Amino acid sequence: MICERCKQRPATVHYTEIINNQKKQMNICEVCAKDEQIASFNLMPQQNLHDFLAGIFGPGSEVDQLQCPQCGLTGHKFSAHGLLGCSNCYQEFEDRIEPMIRRIQGTGVHTGKVPARSLGRYRVIREVEQLKKSLRESVAREEFEKAAELRDRIRETEQKLAGEEYENDHQANGE
Repeated sequence: MICERCKQRPATVHYTEIINNQKKQMNICEVCAKDEQIASFNLMPQQNLHDFLAGIFGPGSEVDQLQCPQCGLTGHKFSAHGLLGCSNCYQEFEDRIEPMIRRIQGTGVHTGKVPARSLGRYRVIREVEQLKKSLRESVAREEFEKAAELRDRIRETEQKLAGEEYENDHQANGE
């Protein structure tokens, strides 16, 4: 596929945006993507995530005092560039990043789309996670009968999940 903008280079950036149920797609090369900054197809002011993150923590904020022990990224550099240095930076700067992500997404947990073929499995996994959380809470409150019921439900659900995986593996292998 050729870039829709310059019509010269291969399109390696594929961007889809849906606003008010109107879908717009763009297939462009990396050079044109940098020129465009993929900012809402010129519907909104152009600002990339790095600039946005850098703007959240102005100079002189408490984040300037932080430093990642693994890669050495300082809060000052993070504030200036809006880029994290390594996976450990997420933990080091978590107290500052998480509230910002909550404001943007409405939650600190990723809730993106799940492929349709995995949706049922995903729901079962989420159910097990929720049951385990309830189990921990019941044990903490010393509600041992409820905890035993939850433990049994967790086992049943996990066995069901394991059985589905076994069936899917055998179907995929043509058995």
